Amino acid sequence: MSARRGVFVTGTDTGVGKTVLARALVRALRARGIDAGAMKPIETGVAAEGPLDALALREAAGGRDPLDDVCPERFALPAAPSAAARAEGRRVDMTRIDAAFARLAARHEWLVVEGAGGLLVPIDDGIAMAELAARLMLPLVVVARASLGTINHTRLTLEAARARDLSVRGLVINRRGPPLSSADEANLAELRRDAGLPILAEVPDLARGAELDSAALDLTPLLTP
Repeated sequence: MSARRGVFVTGTDTGVGKTVLARALVRALRARGIDAGAMKPIETGVAAEGPLDALALREAAGGRDPLDDVCPERFALPAAPSAAARAEGRRVDMTRIDAAFARLAARHEWLVVEGAGGLLVPIDDGIAMAELAARLMLPLVVVARASLGTINHTRLTLEAARARDLSVRGLVINRRGPPLSSADEANLAELRRDAGLPILAEVPDLARGAELDSAALDLTPLLTP
């Protein structure tokens, strides 16, 4: 799969809004007539109702792909994949992820792949989410918080990506939470100037369960070679 046919959605933190953004991205692509599929290679914190992030992504992509392809590796403990796998006496099966990705890539024109946590979250000894993105040969979309601390978290994420020669196609700023103070807004303006990346969207403070309007996404940096 070429970098132009998919993205790997990562974040500066856990719970930063990756799934909301990934779902909106899939819907926006499909609204343009692009056959976009979705994948959550590893999900932790999976209870009896199943991998909720992966199910939400699968639904956005039409709901037809086998769940074992959309989310091949699932663990009960809500922890880093390496820790969650160890708690079950297992290791994350990277070859299973490779095979599921290949099947989805053969089935769809475009793939939106959502990571678990941030780029340096460990998957196995010597393997983090950054290595998974590189293994799948996908460029990144980084989701960042708007609140205090975002400059440092975002710059660290971008530095980690550059150190591994990972391409970053754009930044999404999630304004979830209480209204920002004037100081926080000034920090956010600094981040926009400093990042040197296209801002694909600024996500408003959505009500629980609400969807991001896919029309608010700027897809141009993702679809331009």
